[in-house]
Amino acid sequence: MFLTNEYIKKDTVEKREYQINIAKSALKENSLVVLPTGLGKTIIALILIAEQLTKDNKKILFLAPTKPLVLQHAQFLKEFLTINPEEITVFTGEISPLKRTYLWEKSKIIVSTPQVIENDLLSKKINLENFSLVIFDEAHHAVGEYSYVFISEIYKQQGKERLILGITASPGNDLTKILEVCKNLDIKNIEIRTKQDPDVKPYVHDVQIKWIEIQLPKDFAYTIQLLKKALSNRLKTLKEMNFIETASVNLVNKTNLLDAQKRIQAEIKGSITPAKALFQAATIQSEAMKIHYALELLQTQGVYALKNYFKRMTNEAKSKSSTKSSRIITTDNDVIEAIAFLNSLKIEHPKVEEISKIVKQQLQEKPDSRIIVFTHYRDTSAYISKELENIKQAKPAKFIGQAIKKEDKGLTQKQQAEIIDKFKKGEYNVLIATSVAEEGLDIPSTDLVVFYEPIPSEIRAIQRRGRTARKTAGKVIILITKGTSDEGYYWSAKRKEKRMKSELETIRLALRKKIEGKNPFENIEKIDKTNQKTLTEYQKKQENVTIIVDQREYRSNVVRNLAIKGVIIEPQQLDVGDYILSSRIGVERKSTEDFLSSLIDGKLFRQIQRLRDSYSRPILILEGENLFTHRNMNHNAIYGSLASISVDYGIPIMTTKDELETANLLSVIAKREQKEEKKAVAIRGEKTQMSLNERQQFLVEGLPNISAILARRLLLHFGSIRDIANATEEELQEVNGIGKNIASEIIRVLNSNYLDK
Repeated sequence: MFLTNEYIKKDTVEKREYQINIAKSALKENSLVVLPTGLGKTIIALILIAEQLTKDNKKILFLAPTKPLVLQHAQFLKEFLTINPEEITVFTGEISPLKRTYLWEKSKIIVSTPQVIENDLLSKKINLENFSLVIFDEAHHAVGEYSYVFISEIYKQQGKERLILGITASPGNDLTKILEVCKNLDIKNIEIRTKQDPDVKPYVHDVQIKWIEIQLPKDFAYTIQLLKKALSNRLKTLKEMNFIETASVNLVNKTNLLDAQKRIQAEIKGSITPAKALFQAATIQSEAMKIHYALELLQTQGVYALKNYFKRMTNEAKSKSSTKSSRIITTDNDVIEAIAFLNSLKIEHPKVEEISKIVKQQLQEKPDSRIIVFTHYRDTSAYISKELENIKQAKPAKFIGQAIKKEDKGLTQKQQAEIIDKFKKGEYNVLIATSVAEEGLDIPSTDLVVFYEPIPSEIRAIQRRGRTARKTAGKVIILITKGTSDEGYYWSAKRKEKRMKSELETIRLALRKKIEGKNPFENIEKIDKTNQKTLTEYQKKQENVTIIVDQREYRSNVVRNLAIKGVIIEPQQLDVGDYILSSRIGVERKSTEDFLSSLIDGKLFRQIQRLRDSYSRPILILEGENLFTHRNMNHNAIYGSLASISVDYGIPIMTTKDELETANLLSVIAKREQKEEKKAVAIRGEKTQMSLNERQQFLVEGLPNISAILARRLLLHFGSIRDIANATEEELQEVNGIGKNIASEIIRVLNSNYLDK
């Protein structure tokens, strides 16, 4: 039936009954499809797309969390659909907003990362009115503040004929989280298949999973002993202050230390004048975290990774922006001795040798093998890659993310694509990959997947294993260092995966109740709805409230939360402040880190002075909870700066916990100003005292895309505002920095009739 659709190329898709059955169900109502990796979730999406293409003037949006995935899906659709490939458009941040708006109208299928769509929806450059289907790939991301949640909310509001398909291999082990995904995507139906289901079993290939225990070398013992001693000293202090329950190094884990951090921060925030001991505790907790991390690196990764970690910490301790904890650790006698002994070691973690042995044996048994070695850390990835170059048959390549980390520039999207292509062709036969290769990428089925270390996330463990046994049987080998966090992480992932299967079975039973007329999603209503209000509900409260936002703030979660509340967002290039709430209120928003950085580099009070001079009711919002512990700064200096802003400059300081609280505060103030005080939002704040030159420049800066520098150039070139207003487009372009687009926009603004809407 579906595979004979005119929009699917003939004889290109294998008929599988479970895919057909899932597609039939998903066409009826918003659905979440949970299907093991390699069993064709994208084919189900293809069937739904082909059916939607039969509708006149309807569009499809296909979302995926990463650019490589977006390109992969776009290529897949062009390969299997009969429509003109030019009607399938990829959206990325590299395409200009103006061109995206044009392509949005022209294309039938848009394949994009969610962040790009979110930005364009916020800017009101696009809408989802004519989209009959939105697909959320890796739908388990649709929780919290991820862009999927925002897009789904907007789609609920704008879509006239809506259908949603969420697809994932691993929705997680927490029923509440699964239900949250369903709530956020407005899911009404869940289609679940496991490898044990009769209609799926014929297409499942065996996976042999083996774990190998690794013994730590005796040569590591002295370094471990010194680091444990340094950690123990700090744990004893934290225990004496009742921030942890035990001082035993062997019983304290990362979670315990993070809990201690929360307790310390809560006590600091809850005290009007926090005791000095609390700030000392915060520093000690930070030191403990870093030493605990160092121990884990040596025990699970090796000498190379730990050396690099201490090298980065030492360099950071010497910098002006160093943290107190880094400076203390690098001057601790036990740590200094541990580093010295570490540098004398001539061995590496035995995992490295085991990896070499595994790869060599696999390539000897099957020379055309494809192998992926997963590791959590880039340092380890680099070291393993170098070691595998010594194996004659091996052609290794690092496969890491795009993010720049210290001296490591990462791989660009183009470089990633090239490596995958070479891996397919056999130019590389071993990928040493970090988490970037876990999720969804079109990496060819591999014969062997090796975990350098176990990971506690069942979702990531499933994604890693899913790289093998796609077309033929495969093997998975997990390396576990005895007596280390490796063991805890391995069993944690096993327990979570078992729980996930149990939760999915619970949902399956609920679906049977649905057939009997009962509501399978009744538990969804029990989820805390504090942040789950619909866009319509917010718009009733925030109707016609407008906030002007500086373009540099536009990608923040503050703006996103404002949009979900129904606040109208207008991006502008603001010279002073981040948000304008009315004709008299301008707001500067600073995170605690930004505040301290600008205080250190001397910019803070220049910004405060300009804020005061520009708005009759300026406000400073200080966002975050760790103002006194984020940097090693004298507390009196921080208190002094706060006092000066409030008393000397007369600017009220409002504190918020996070971006959501900031958005709530901004929307309440804006509503009060614009609804109750009847004060319209102004495009720019008005300075109270200015010279004639400043007044002229201020007026010219109000023209579109005109910065302070361009305003001065225009005034110097033409001599007066009158002459600027009378200039032609060609004459404006004579000024350095004024191109055709800016010139034409200035002409349009100066010559268009004002319409009172």
